[in-house]
Amino acid sequence: MQYKDYYQILGVNRDAAIADIKKAYRKLARKYHPDISKEKDAEQHMKEINEAYAVLSDTEKRAAYDQLGRGYRPGQEFHPPPNWDAGFEFSSTDAADFGDFFSQLFGKMGAGRARGGPFESQTGFHTQGEDHHAKVLLDIGDAFSGAARQISLRVPRMDAGGHVILDTRTLNVKIPKGVYEGQIIRLAGQGAPGMGSGKPGDLLLEVHFNPHPRLRVDGSNLHMNLPLTPWEAALGAMVPVNLFDTGLKVRIPEGTQSGQQLRLRGKGIPSATPGDLLLDIQVVLPPAKSPKARELYETMARELAFDPRTNYRS
Repeated sequence: MQYKDYYQILGVNRDAAIADIKKAYRKLARKYHPDISKEKDAEQHMKEINEAYAVLSDTEKRAAYDQLGRGYRPGQEFHPPPNWDAGFEFSSTDAADFGDFFSQLFGKMGAGRARGGPFESQTGFHTQGEDHHAKVLLDIGDAFSGAARQISLRVPRMDAGGHVILDTRTLNVKIPKGVYEGQIIRLAGQGAPGMGSGKPGDLLLEVHFNPHPRLRVDGSNLHMNLPLTPWEAALGAMVPVNLFDTGLKVRIPEGTQSGQQLRLRGKGIPSATPGDLLLDIQVVLPPAKSPKARELYETMARELAFDPRTNYRS
């Protein structure tokens, strides 16, 4: 996917105020609108102009685009990094049908929604507030113990001069034990304010996990490498699994080989329906650095009739 410079498409500076962006859009629309334009490829130009305007005229999309697009040139190969939008608070986004670049950036941004239509009472006109959405990154260990976390979110808004700025708001959030990848934590009343006596919307926190050096998350399941000594793998053993403070142990069957996988049902993330823990076996050889270690290896080489390449001969 190639990076698109929306500022260049509209012909404005990156610090342009919203009034300048609207002015540039109207000027280009008069030039390239397919119904009136005689320019070559007017329809394609107009599509790009509309896409650029849809981002730069929207406070939240522009803030995200500015955050993500620093250092890229038009046409440069571009892939959004994982969890690039973590920590941004968004309201709902429209489902505008633009190109792949727009869809990759904004297709899933902002799952908020209006929770109720306007209503009228004796005291006037009222509207319930819109839900807001934010992706948050937690440690996998929080899922095993639960936790109280302080979470800071970046909230885009437009200042009096028509420029996008980012405010920060900090929330104290209770993380429930068993939280899983993709789960929504709803904070009642923390979304957009209502109009009149309409209730405020909620803030929906979408949970994702920080990378872990030994664990890989797959929904409620966890994948983990389990190193074994050659004698544990050959003879079988009961070995500990270093999974936070669970005190978990697993029985290794006799003759276990590297590359095999053991599934411990219900030992993954302890959600309402617990996930599984999948252990990928890795047999690790002790180094032959000492005389004693070399002697043991040489004894095995002489006395064990074993050829691991038997099945590889042509």
